[in-house]
Amino acid sequence: MVKRSPFPVGKLPPDVLGALLKNTTSHPRLIVGPRVGEDAAVIDMGDRYLVAKSDPITFVEHHIGRYAVHVNANDIACMGATPLWFLMTLLLPEGRADEAMTSRIWEEVEDACADLGITLCGGHTEVTSGLEFPILSGHMLGEVSKENLIRGADAQVDDLILLTRAIPVEGTTILADAKYDYLKSIMDAEILENAKKYVESPGISVVAQALAAAGTGSVHAMHDPTEGGLATGIHEMAGAAGLGAIVEEAGIPISLEGGMICKALDLNPLGVITSGALLLAVPAEGEGVVRETLMATGAMGVRIGKLCAPEFGVRMNSGGKTSPLKRFDSDEISRVL
Repeated sequence: MVKRSPFPVGKLPPDVLGALLKNTTSHPRLIVGPRVGEDAAVIDMGDRYLVAKSDPITFVEHHIGRYAVHVNANDIACMGATPLWFLMTLLLPEGRADEAMTSRIWEEVEDACADLGITLCGGHTEVTSGLEFPILSGHMLGEVSKENLIRGADAQVDDLILLTRAIPVEGTTILADAKYDYLKSIMDAEILENAKKYVESPGISVVAQALAAAGTGSVHAMHDPTEGGLATGIHEMAGAAGLGAIVEEAGIPISLEGGMICKALDLNPLGVITSGALLLAVPAEGEGVVRETLMATGAMGVRIGKLCAPEFGVRMNSGGKTSPLKRFDSDEISRVL
């Protein structure tokens, strides 16, 4: 047996994760189980589906409560479901944990839940040895009617790939906060301050966008690109449906602040975590209504490519030449944090 080198920081390599998931057991009421590219599990509850998601926040400490709620709620909404109940497992660092830290995180969670009409219904908190920063693992539950479920596996060949916001969203705030002292010496102060506010404006939530788009009945699949950024999100979307994709580099909107920060830190913006920018797979005949609906929520509906036959692979078209689209299983921000 060949010994594999240690994994880099970030998601497990997809081939490793895929092999592990092959050994999981199923259940007759499990409609969507653990699969690479699917945003949440779906369980048959009789008259409706229960949608369940778990995701930790590990890159940051600032705004950790807000991130945890929104990132988990996003994945519920990507299935066409309404996020309703949140549980959190909060691990606090020994030697640093105090009442002020705990209260701040708790208030962030409660405020984010209130923004989305979600109830904090349980979880676990403890002080843990060996941690430098707090880690918050969120667990979100939501519901959807059986006829309105949206699955990543339902994307189809020739579906257009739409993107709702310029990238990277979440990563822009994380980097502006974490590398502020360095960036302020080489960037305009106003641009850097705007970048720090990305968590709230444009915001990292895609719940309103996703549920509005789902309501049109013209969306085959949705995906929230998180770790690994837009490029990895496209790989995951295509992989969930067993398809390939062609992405138009010229069509990808990159924000002023995010682009400048990535350039300053020598990071590829396509590989930077970008919660807040929703990917949609939409048939050509539904593009107009979906785009209009997204714009009504304050988002965009920019066409950045389309899904295609699996043998084509996932590729980027740049200046008339295509090449494989890089997958970032280790998020670009891990190189500087």
